[in-house]
Amino acid sequence: MALTIPTVLGACRGPALRKALPALADRPSLLAAATVLLVCVPTGEKDVTAAVHVTAADLASLALVALTALNLLRGRLPAVSTATCVKFAGIVVAAAVATVGSIDPAASVTGFVRLTQVFVLVPAAVLCSLRDRTDQRLVLGSFVAAALIQGVVGAHQYLTRTGASYTGQPIRAVGTFGALDIMAMSTVVGYGLLAALAVALGERHPGGNARLRRAMFGAAAFLVLPLAVSFSRGSWIATGVAATVLLLRADARLLVRGAVLGLAAAVVLIGGLGLDASGVTRRLSSIGSVSAAPDQSVSDRYDLWATAGRIWQDHPVHGAGPKAFQQLRDSHAPLRLSSGSDAADSTIGFQREPLLSPHNMYFLVLSEQGLIGIVAYGALFLGLLLGCLRRSRGPGLAAQALLTWVLVDFLYADIGGTTTVLTSVVLGLAARAARPAAERSADSTPKSTGVQAT
Repeated sequence: MALTIPTVLGACRGPALRKALPALADRPSLLAAATVLLVCVPTGEKDVTAAVHVTAADLASLALVALTALNLLRGRLPAVSTATCVKFAGIVVAAAVATVGSIDPAASVTGFVRLTQVFVLVPAAVLCSLRDRTDQRLVLGSFVAAALIQGVVGAHQYLTRTGASYTGQPIRAVGTFGALDIMAMSTVVGYGLLAALAVALGERHPGGNARLRRAMFGAAAFLVLPLAVSFSRGSWIATGVAATVLLLRADARLLVRGAVLGLAAAVVLIGGLGLDASGVTRRLSSIGSVSAAPDQSVSDRYDLWATAGRIWQDHPVHGAGPKAFQQLRDSHAPLRLSSGSDAADSTIGFQREPLLSPHNMYFLVLSEQGLIGIVAYGALFLGLLLGCLRRSRGPGLAAQALLTWVLVDFLYADIGGTTTVLTSVVLGLAARAARPAAERSADSTPKSTGVQAT
């Protein structure tokens, strides 16, 4: 039997690949959707201090980049404006300059590669894979599917008390990611909730798909529960801000209805499911006291931000170099900074997770890439946001909401962890939505290069 299985697999692999490759070439967004879904694959216990973590989603994203490169050589890519190319190129230039001038260039090389992957290569590949509305819906659907998977697992963890530790109780929903990647589930659920809500709002027009609209509204409503029991204040804030922007852009009257429904859902969740006893209301109230009476996690963030500021003062132009923050942290941090954050669940037991970044993407860029970096990232983010504001319907509205989530989340978080590649996909969606009308109409014109008409 041991000899038969490889033989059968070898016999089946050729025909399967021959069928799959043309499908991927014609619809590369399938790889973008696979990248999102593969985030749900458990990675097991991992060394959080390791320089590189390669996940199944990372491999799928690299396959998408390779396919895009192949299509580039074959002349099958859609038109992309010079302005868009310059914005993404600015990220590469800033990271390269910071790496050359790094305090440890050898260590910064891995950081340069990661930054290029997350902010340039994968977003550009996603942008090129989204050739029509079907591609965009496919990727948005993968966000919803991944969120539902994680949401079901997270809700089960809360209800059966098998999650990560929160206030000494195993009730914190972490999905398939575990306690060492504490915000990952709430990130996926937040993305999925916004994608579902955007798709549902996009079907409100005459002739819209009523079944799809009801299904997406139902999915968004369900995802409120796992988001609540993730106890992630950052994800709550980012989702709330992004949902508000989404409703305002779609129909301002919906914001009032949404607020009423939100209050009703809060009453049901807190009263009916006992979330008040589990500490959701206390967690919510703590958001208002982050300045007057911050808890230890918030206090540590303030200290990490101050540390990043001190590092930047020593390296103002090009920063200390990618991956340099963790090397310089101890020499620039105040003495009261904790050695790490607590993480505990039934799988890993109790561990102290080291604080290796400032937990603020903007401060991370400033400390490691200096003024050159912050200008490059600011140009990219602002350009994408302003471009998305021109789109008020369909997938463009979803891209705007997801980008808003990312930009708000970057105020108290940075890249790192299993869900980092999702940031790349969101940036690709936003880049697609931000394209000028002339480029979008050009995609619908048949080309001799082989791009299918949309």
